[in-house]
Amino acid sequence: METSELMGEMLALAREAQLEVRVVGSAGQGEAGRPAESATCRVRGNVWVMLATADPIEVQLDVLVDALREHAAELIESRYLPPAVRERLGDRAGRGQEPV
Repeated sequence: METSELMGEMLALAREAQLEVRVVGSAGQGEAGRPAESATCRVRGNVWVMLATADPIEVQLDVLVDALREHAAELIESRYLPPAVRERLGDRAGRGQEPV
């Protein structure tokens, strides 16, 4: 499965999990005038996943995967997912990342 297809599957899963996904364009500025970076945060109790267009798609995908693993674990375990999606969701810890 290509990266763009994988991203589409993860975005659909995030919608199903009721995660708020926002895309921050290059005009978004973080602190000290640096470009915005992809991240997950809570806004009034809701989980928001911010995907910065300046970040490579792999970085955006990693942030989305981490958010899904942390905030939608029951959904992930309870439904059928294409093998490539399930592999990516289970693969982050094996790629030198801290488990979420």
